[in-house]
Amino acid sequence: MADRPPVDDWTSDFDHTDPRWVNDPFPIWDDLRQRCPVAHTGRYGGVYFPSRYADVRAIAYDPEHFSSRRVVVRETPVPAASPPITSDPPAHGPARRLLLPAFSPAAVKRLEPRTREICVELIDRLVGRASCDAAVDYAQHVPVRVIAHMLGLPEADGDRFRTWIHMALEEGITDAARNRQAIGEMEAYFREQVARRRAAPGEDLISFLLGAELDGRPLGEAHLLGTLRLLLIAGIDTTWSAIGASLWHLAAHPADRRRLVAEPGLIATALEEFLRAYAPVTMAREVAKETALGGCTFAPGQMVLLSFPAANRDPAAFPDADRVVIDRAENRHAAFGLGIHRCLGSNLARMELRVALEEWLRRIPDFSLAAATVSWSQGTVRGPRRLPVRFGPAGALGEAPGRP
Repeated sequence: MADRPPVDDWTSDFDHTDPRWVNDPFPIWDDLRQRCPVAHTGRYGGVYFPSRYADVRAIAYDPEHFSSRRVVVRETPVPAASPPITSDPPAHGPARRLLLPAFSPAAVKRLEPRTREICVELIDRLVGRASCDAAVDYAQHVPVRVIAHMLGLPEADGDRFRTWIHMALEEGITDAARNRQAIGEMEAYFREQVARRRAAPGEDLISFLLGAELDGRPLGEAHLLGTLRLLLIAGIDTTWSAIGASLWHLAAHPADRRRLVAEPGLIATALEEFLRAYAPVTMAREVAKETALGGCTFAPGQMVLLSFPAANRDPAAFPDADRVVIDRAENRHAAFGLGIHRCLGSNLARMELRVALEEWLRRIPDFSLAAATVSWSQGTVRGPRRLPVRFGPAGALGEAPGRP
């Protein structure tokens, strides 16, 4: 990062890894929306950045001109197919339908008791403490342990999973070797897990995929390993970031925190607003065919940062777009994406976020930021990686957790 030249003009030379973009992108996006709704940079081989909801939506619904074969903007592209997220029609539909049953509302409902157990256990570890890092001690563990449970992986491997995510989605943006290393280590790990399931199938998602077929044939190794990588990364980083951002907001806005403590029935509505205001995921598309949109001509071979977070802050789409309104009645946000690639794990993410907030607020109703500096991740997924909080008098955890 220190070797990268600073940005002088966001309209023509933006860099999504610039610390100013990472730490507080909202004023940058607002300025672009007014001055240059489709920005462009020569960095990373050429990248466009549409900041308006309408333009983001149009691109998401146009796989003919905007391909998903590359979904992360990197200094050096590293081929690594992860179906269905990196698939275009007609291959995309069958690959997506294969996974839908595992993320249906009924399937997710069966996971809720285990998710609640995990949250309670994590908070129990904080008993007797006056503070913690809400990202490190809580948010990052919830989705790791849930996806490990789904895939039949050891929950103790969570540190490895988080390391791979950091290598692939943060360091790997500018360091191709680190990205290749992460992919290689994940593939070796999953080959071992697949071999174990072949010998002794279980009830987990890996065993399900081993028995699945596309066009009457078992999944090929590249498809299988790519899908498992996707499930691991997408199932962890996005939800971890959403939980952390929600807790950051509540720590920094005591009125909203107090209201949710007093009105827990409002949590389901509030989490939709947190998802809108702090949407964690920015995907990318590769321009497949020249086309014009938003007054800009998109050149084939270049990339587009498809920023659902920026779309969610567009005042043309959302009244008071830069204000977090926890009882916002109408909220058709794009946090889970738009078009054919809309997140198939949205039911799971919503459940994890809801349960994580319910249990935290029930046990820790009074908390605030313990330090002015909160560190945020860079790249495809944005969320707090360090979130120091202190517990207030009403939130201090004693030896008796006070479960219902």
